[in-house]
Amino acid sequence: MLLQALRIALRSLKVNKLRTALTMLGIMIGVAAVIAMVSVGAGAQARVAEQIQSLGSNLIIVLSGSSNAAGVRLGQGSQTTITEDDASAIAREVPLVQVAAPSSRGNAQVVYGNLNWSTGIQGVTADYFEARDWPVEVGRPVLQEDVDGATKVALLGQTTALNLFGDADPIGQIIRIKKVPFTVVGLLSRKGQSSWGQDQDDVILIPLSTAKKKVLGVSQANARSVGSISIKIRPDEDMAEAETQIRALLRQRHRLQPYQDDDFWLRNLSEVLQTQEESSKVMTYLLAAIASVSLLVGGIGIMNIMLVSVTERTREIGLRMAVGARSRDILTQFLVEAVTLSLIGGVIGIALGIGGSNAISALAEWRTVLAPSAIVLAFGFAAAIGIFFGFYPARKASRLDPIEALRYE
Repeated sequence: MLLQALRIALRSLKVNKLRTALTMLGIMIGVAAVIAMVSVGAGAQARVAEQIQSLGSNLIIVLSGSSNAAGVRLGQGSQTTITEDDASAIAREVPLVQVAAPSSRGNAQVVYGNLNWSTGIQGVTADYFEARDWPVEVGRPVLQEDVDGATKVALLGQTTALNLFGDADPIGQIIRIKKVPFTVVGLLSRKGQSSWGQDQDDVILIPLSTAKKKVLGVSQANARSVGSISIKIRPDEDMAEAETQIRALLRQRHRLQPYQDDDFWLRNLSEVLQTQEESSKVMTYLLAAIASVSLLVGGIGIMNIMLVSVTERTREIGLRMAVGARSRDILTQFLVEAVTLSLIGGVIGIALGIGGSNAISALAEWRTVLAPSAIVLAFGFAAAIGIFFGFYPARKASRLDPIEALRYE
């Protein structure tokens, strides 16, 4: 029965090919738009997920606070208030913390042979690599004995290595940072760009003690002070609770009274990026909703053409009823015709959507991710549109009076 109805539907659609093509156009555009827009949104979500991964999972950063001179607040980091001892205390006294790594950062001109490059210099401890989920691609990381002995060893980020060594192997080579010779012992894996646009691979990591004594200098106020502490929270632990405990410990260690503001800053970077991820999801849903309007318009077009088709084929319907066709047969015929229109348009729309997604990725250099679920959803939506908007014309055709239909001119 259905196979026969499908053959009749295809034969009817071939009678007026241009009208059939124009009717399917709305569905084609709608399906293609949904797939392309959802792939753009999914690409944005994937990018944010990569940024979360590049920062390090479950990461909280502690930064120095601001100083206040004659009523003038000088801004974040203007006063060095956090120390290596704070990092040790956090790792020791906060059970939710897996590791706490103090570090100090500065900038310097680095020289290798007749090449030089201005880059960020970061003094770190052995725990830094675990805290930031930053593996070493070649060579070895900074070890605890490097920190204890203030050895002159360095690990290069991918960008720095490329600008100093090109394609050559940097391991074992001697570079000069502020005229101090350092041996390259490792090459860091690629991190990529951070959420605020900074190239995380444009960096050199050296032992924290070496950075203080020979490159960045030591604070006159406190030789143990550092620029930041990277804290990795244990998996599946409550980040908000960990943040509360860290804040309470630091306030206690810094002898701050209840009425005094924090003299440090806590930044939960994963939370910030997860908020961005939620925003990306909302954008994806919004884009899909906007694109779905095209599907709705396409469905209305199908209803319109099917109503015209019923009017044009009134005598045919009357004749079929006169020779024994039941109302259910007429309903099935026109409903199958409407669904066929939608499904053919949906298949072509899927091809256009995949092509459009690839075109956006290539021409606009915008990352797109083709989600199979979006393709299935768009195709299913197209079939539902055919059923929904085709039902009324089909029902109208099935309820025609055979005698009146045969008299219709």
